[in-house]
Amino acid sequence: MIRKIFKKQNNKPSKIDKLLDKYNLPRAYFAKNRKSITRGISIGAFWALIPMPMQMAGVMAVTPFVKFNVPIAIAVVWLSNPITYPPMFYIEYVTGNWLLGRDSLANIELSMEWFKANWDLIATSMYTGALFYATVVNFIMYHALNWLWIRSVKKHQERKSKKGNNL
Repeated sequence: MIRKIFKKQNNKPSKIDKLLDKYNLPRAYFAKNRKSITRGISIGAFWALIPMPMQMAGVMAVTPFVKFNVPIAIAVVWLSNPITYPPMFYIEYVTGNWLLGRDSLANIELSMEWFKANWDLIATSMYTGALFYATVVNFIMYHALNWLWIRSVKKHQERKSKKGNNL
């Protein structure tokens, strides 16, 4: 199913094709194939799980080294947003504490002074958890999407061959 959504094309040049030609942009960054889309989703998910401002800049920093669908990666980065930040950062913090063998901070205060005094402990744990989740989720997501895409192609080919045999 996902493959059909991305593979639908018509014969006339699209607005994206005209844009790519006008600004001489590489077509690999807009490709609609299995490798490009799965890479885009996994790179976007990786940067979405890293707590940093301007996560889209992280996606763009990877573009010279890996060819992937950039618009999809940027869209996936938007999964982390001000609504999802608090639970995501808390889970990353707790996981980071567990991985580092630390206890969570006690007597939490919602003041700038408290955060300044404890920022090193918070940031170390949160980024450790973030790197853990970004790596694990990235690995699982990439391989799961690859498997689903290949399975979809095989099912489509089986249906096509059964249809051809029935004629």
